Amino acid sequence: MKSLFDTVSFKCSKLVTQNYSTSFSLAVKMLSPSIREAIYSIYGFVRFADEIVDSFQDYDKENLINDFEKEYYKSIEYGISLNPILNSFQHTVKQYNITDDLVQAFLKSMKLDLIKSTYNSQTEYEDYIYGSADVVGLMCLKVFVKGNEHKYEQLKNEAMRLGSAFQKVNFLRDLKDDNLVLNRNYFPGVDLNSFDENAKTTIINEIEEDFRVAYQGIVKLPIEAQFGVYTAYVYYKKLLKKLKNTPYYEIGSSRIRVSNYTKAGLLAQSFVTYKLKLV
Repeated sequence: MKSLFDTVSFKCSKLVTQNYSTSFSLAVKMLSPSIREAIYSIYGFVRFADEIVDSFQDYDKENLINDFEKEYYKSIEYGISLNPILNSFQHTVKQYNITDDLVQAFLKSMKLDLIKSTYNSQTEYEDYIYGSADVVGLMCLKVFVKGNEHKYEQLKNEAMRLGSAFQKVNFLRDLKDDNLVLNRNYFPGVDLNSFDENAKTTIINEIEEDFRVAYQGIVKLPIEAQFGVYTAYVYYKKLLKKLKNTPYYEIGSSRIRVSNYTKAGLLAQSFVTYKLKLV
């Protein structure tokens, strides 16, 4: 039965989420059960693409990402893929009318990671973030609004800003690995070999403004999505605060984390805030 295979496919996407990101997995659990599977499927798709370009150093990454893209479009055409991650994602794409321009923009940014290591202009930087993060926020927003195009357009900018904030926090957190392992620098005008407190402060101010705008959209989200998105927002704000309080030279030499104990505390804090209708 196809329905059994589809169930297994969505479970695979959930498993990918749980194993690759405890923080995102925690946030998804705070969403309404009616939309969790769809968000798991989006995460599974973007995570696999990201893993191809970032982690599979001993393999032909260009062929892998091209094959991944081809198999995705076959799944759209046939309505099935024997790759369970693609199978679950194509269901979500069709059910929630995730437009192809979002998928293409995402894949374009992933492919840039194979050929581009430095982003020299603000335009290049913003284009990469749009494809790697903003469109993922828009895919999730498509699920959250369940086909309400008016609501989608109303919240589109804030969803993109939240995606940007998350991605920029990740860039700052992963500064060491991006620079020393992957030989990448996403921040235009910043020399990572002479990274200092001024550069760090400029980046953090930019992220804080993204979060400020994004919050205005969170409070307008449908009830099914609001608490889960707010939970992710609180976690990333905490991570940003920790980065802000960390000396610049430590950010460049180690990966800053939020402990599982702290994450549990943030969840409790978020729940109280949400229940008191302070969001």
